[in-house]
Formats: sequence, structure tokens, C-alpha cells
Amino acid sequence: MSDDLDVFLKRLHLANTRRVWRDLIQRAEKEQWPHGRLLHTLLSEEVAHRRGTRLTRAVRAAGFPFLRTVEEFDFTYQSTLRLTTIGSLLAPDFVTEGRSAILLGKPGRGKTHLAIAVAYRALQNGFEALFTTAAELIEDLSTASREGAMRERLGHYVRPHVLVVDEVGYLAYGDDAANVLYHVVNDRHIRRRAMLFTTNKHPKRWGEALHDDDLAEAIIDRILERGRLLRLDGPSVRTKHLSGDDLATDAIDSEGLRVSGKDGSEFPEPTALNKPGAARETPERRGCQRAASTMGIAISICKLSELLVSVMQSIAADRAVRRQHDAVPRRGHFEIRMWGAVKSIMASRGRVDRASAVQGTASGVQRSEDSACCRGR
Repeated sequence: MSDDLDVFLKRLHLANTRRVWRDLIQRAEKEQWPHGRLLHTLLSEEVAHRRGTRLTRAVRAAGFPFLRTVEEFDFTYQSTLRLTTIGSLLAPDFVTEGRSAILLGKPGRGKTHLAIAVAYRALQNGFEALFTTAAELIEDLSTASREGAMRERLGHYVRPHVLVVDEVGYLAYGDDAANVLYHVVNDRHIRRRAMLFTTNKHPKRWGEALHDDDLAEAIIDRILERGRLLRLDGPSVRTKHLSGDDLATDAIDSEGLRVSGKDGSEFPEPTALNKPGAARETPERRGCQRAASTMGIAISICKLSELLVSVMQSIAADRAVRRQHDAVPRRGHFEIRMWGAVKSIMASRGRVDRASAVQGTASGVQRSEDSACCRGR
């Protein structure tokens, strides 16, 4: 009789009942169960096993990067978001009525965690779900569009009861990003399929990421017609184990710096990072650095002026020698013009005192020239 029962259970695909029915019969005889209780226990075990198997397959088909539940989400870090706020997302009506939600927040606030938790609850309620990133969806449909298989591939994203699109606006997309995403959102909106989106950009800025403001507005309009915009704030849960000092930009441990896997020097040079008492970067310090840079430029101009004066002296000496044979002395108009240019440059850099000194040198050169000319006469 037991062999015949195994055959019947196998034909009915009651695999779990085939494994447990003998143990349950022995327990029922020992505890004197009525027949109704034995039958109820057999069927309950089979239903629970099938539910667990179906959920395992559904999770695998959904493609979650990790599995999270709403019970694991820490609402204490949120200022406005509470479990009661998202209660409607966890009910079967969220799927059957084709509702949607956009989870907005900075990185590390738990947007992906919450979206997966809502989708997982839908799987527990007997629905199907699919997880994808915006970049993967757009790239997949763009490739299918170029190959002429857009409509066939589109069904992959329209068929599931719940679609989770993660990281909208995080990466750069192609020029047809708004076009392919619109097809997905519009088809699911018509079929009343639930959608979840996570993003770090406000929906009004989606046009910048999707390269089309009009289509982005149409996408958001369809999502929020039966949807909600939920904001997640608070600190990043990824770095909550770090203190404020650990996250400071100037709190760098020089002993932890390594180059090409080699240990650092035993006696490192006192750089701005590890020198004791090193001053922090401030607006006043940056202003002093700019002033020092400007002073360096002024010094370079002074050196140039000294070079020009040296050239003027050489020219004046050469002309003085040649004018010894002239009957009428001529003044050095060229030197005068050169000196006027040098003085203008130096005065513009606030080096008038230096210019006066150089002017005295040039005047001495001119007087020497005149004396030489007079002696030649």
C-alpha cells in the first residue's frame, strides 16, 4: 500500500508529502490524532514547502544584488520617514492597483535597501518582481533597439508585477536614454504595473541626466500619477561607524600612506600633512599665497628692468664713443623712451621706490654721455 501511495503522490507532484507522510502517520498513531488533523497537517506541510520553494525561485529570478527586509531597515536615522509612512507600499494593493514610488536621497541613506524590501514583500504576497539599474536597463534596450528587437526585449521589463529601477541619474547615459525609459514607464503605466525608482537627483533634474526635458517630464508624470515621492535623509548608513574626525579631510594619518605596496620612510620629511603644528588652509592663507605670487611677479619685472638698464648703459657707452667724432652732440632719445617704458611697468607693480633708484642710474648714464660728447668736441 505504501508503494502505491508513493506513486500517486509522485504523479500529483507532492514531493514534500512523499518525504514526510510516514513520520506524520507514526506521530498521529502515537498521539491518537483524528483523521482530519492528519490530513490538515499533511496539506499544511505541502503548502508551506511549495511557498518556500516558490519564494526562493522568485528571489533568484528577481535578480536582487542582496536581500533585505523592511524589518531590517533602521528608521531611527530618518527624520520624517516611518514604517507607517510606507505601510501602503507593503500591502498587496500596492501591486494590484499599479502604484509607484520614487525614493529620493543622498548616497548611503538606504534607498536600495528599502526598494528591495518592498519588492521582497510583494514576492511574499505571491507576485513577481524584477530588479535592475537604470544604466543596465537603458543599455539593454538601446542595444535591442539598434538590433530591431526593441518590442521583444521590452516585455522583459513590462511583464513582472513590480519593477525596481535603481540609481536613476547616477551615471551618464546615451542620447536615447529618455526614449527607452519612456517606453518602459508608459507600457507599465498602461498595464497598471507597480514601479519603484531610487535616485539621488530630484525628479525635476532628471531631464539633465536623460538628455530630454520633455520626455523626462512625461516619465515623471506617469510615475507620480498613482505614486509617491519619498525623501530619505539622515547620515549615511555606510559610514555611520566612522566618527566625524575620521571623515575630516585633514585628518590623514601619514603612517598609513603607502606607495606601490612598500612601507613608508622610517623618518618621513615634514610635509604639510605630517608636520607638527601645520596650519590649515584658510581664506586668509590663500590670500597671502596669492600676494606672495604677485610679489614674485614684481621681483621678476624688477630683474627685467635691471637688464634693460644694463642694455641702455651699453648703448649709451657705444654712442658716446661714436659721437667723439661728431661736431654737434645728440641726446639719447632712445634711452629716454626706454626708461619711460620701464618706469611705467615698475610703477604699475607698486615698485616706484625701485624705479627711482633705477632712474638715478639712467640719469648718471645720460650725464656721462653728455660729458663724453663735450670732451670729444
